[in-house]
Amino acid sequence: FCNKLWNATRFVLMNTEGQDCGADASAPVTLSAWDRWIVSVLQRTEAEVARGFADYRLDNVANAIYRFVWDEYCDWYVEVAKRQLAQGDATAQRGTRRTLIRVLETALRLAHPVIPFITEELWHKVAPLAGRSGDSIMIAPYPNSEPEKIDESAESEVALAKDLVNAARNLRSEMGVAPAAKGPFEITAQPGQTALSALEALARPSVLDLVDALSDANAPVAVVGAHRLMIRVEVDIAAETARLEKEVARVEAETAKCRTKLANSSFVERAPAKVVEQERARLAAFESTLRQLTEQLERMASRA
Repeated sequence: FCNKLWNATRFVLMNTEGQDCGADASAPVTLSAWDRWIVSVLQRTEAEVARGFADYRLDNVANAIYRFVWDEYCDWYVEVAKRQLAQGDATAQRGTRRTLIRVLETALRLAHPVIPFITEELWHKVAPLAGRSGDSIMIAPYPNSEPEKIDESAESEVALAKDLVNAARNLRSEMGVAPAAKGPFEITAQPGQTALSALEALARPSVLDLVDALSDANAPVAVVGAHRLMIRVEVDIAAETARLEKEVARVEAETAKCRTKLANSSFVERAPAKVVEQERARLAAFESTLRQLTEQLERMASRA
């Protein structure tokens, strides 16, 4: 964990030292959904850490900090930020650098009670770029969650983007495409920039074609929400059929659970309206996915 935090800090310093990190509040800044998302997740993590301390559950404190730094900041945000810094305009780059450095500085203060020595060392390098000063991280204010910075819209966009990246990685793995190799992808339903940034940064496509309908090829297809994602690599029809049948069984089981819950009058009448509506939305999504998977199975059968 400490090595990962150090490597992330080194990347951030290399891309922020001597650069415009948005210290001038009058300078225009453009924040992507990824920038807003990591700030939003930070607020939720700070609230979770506060609950852990209040309940004397230091294991929950450590786990919340670990998940945020390792999974969200290092594995997702830093990787997407590399592309934003390389391809964004001046205001977008300023926004990304500001987010990188401010979130990292806050994360160091958040983690200080758990890993005090490394956070002290790194904070003195990071804090000045984030506009903070002091003799020690020990006397810097401990982070408090700011609920007004929670951005559910950005969280929703990024959740879809992550699902698409994971689907692309699964397709690569199923087809035996080496992690360092690039592969051609097609995707339907016109994904937004948030998803495209993630796919281009993390799925390593040699080309990413946005299409109305997937090309007629014996290649594996993943269904994510309204999108169909395909890697154009010839597929073993029997193996792909088996994979689709397994996925159909999984989605059918999830669909059955949703239907059972919604058929329970006690749940529908007593649960908050928002919870019931979310369950109905989940059912609709599962039913849509099931239809698309069934179509893919029929497509495979016609080529067998």
